[in-house]
Amino acid sequence: MEFHGVFFDFDYTLGDATEAIVTGFRYGFDKMGLPEPEREAVRRTIGLTLEDGYTALTGDHRPEQRAEFRRLYTEKAAPLQVEVTKLFPGAAELLSALKGAGIPAGVVSTKRTDTLRAVLEARGVLPYLVSLTGGDLVDRPKPDPQGLLAAVAAQGLKPEQVLFCGDTLIDCETAHRAGTHFCAVLNGTTTRQDFAASGLPVDYMAEDLWALKAWLGLK
Repeated sequence: MEFHGVFFDFDYTLGDATEAIVTGFRYGFDKMGLPEPEREAVRRTIGLTLEDGYTALTGDHRPEQRAEFRRLYTEKAAPLQVEVTKLFPGAAELLSALKGAGIPAGVVSTKRTDTLRAVLEARGVLPYLVSLTGGDLVDRPKPDPQGLLAAVAAQGLKPEQVLFCGDTLIDCETAHRAGTHFCAVLNGTTTRQDFAASGLPVDYMAEDLWALKAWLGLK
């Protein structure tokens, strides 16, 4: 393998927390007296910060309302995510193969680090990972490369030695700004055509995690 480290986004890259996320959004909106958001509309916000997802669906930019939505969402969704999140087929095998090959793997996500840790631990894959970088550990969320660059540097690696894997144009831009390679994982709402039309560099588009594992030459 030409990469010395492989880092992943989480939602719609390694795992699917749709049920918890939609439930959290609907709970927050209900408590705030807002109309119930459609499932697909919520799905399209996954990858944004919670505050930006709220604003995307409501047009409300008021800081106090954005903060209140985060509080309500977290109250409902955080414990539920540990219960209902599913890893995509091939995720455990891919992470295990990377560890077996001596290639450090980590997660860089907008999701809170404690939620990531609980979800990954409950599914038995936490030991395969060298680091978790949640949105609470950065000052500037993706597509700012702060979190990815910190995770890369912590392993003593240079960006050009690393592959970042994600499902959104936000992830793609993050990799581009960090100077890493990028793999588009087509598990989410962003299509092959969306990535192609973005003009951003993509090393590989993986239909699923089995395809990514094969492309990396892992056994």
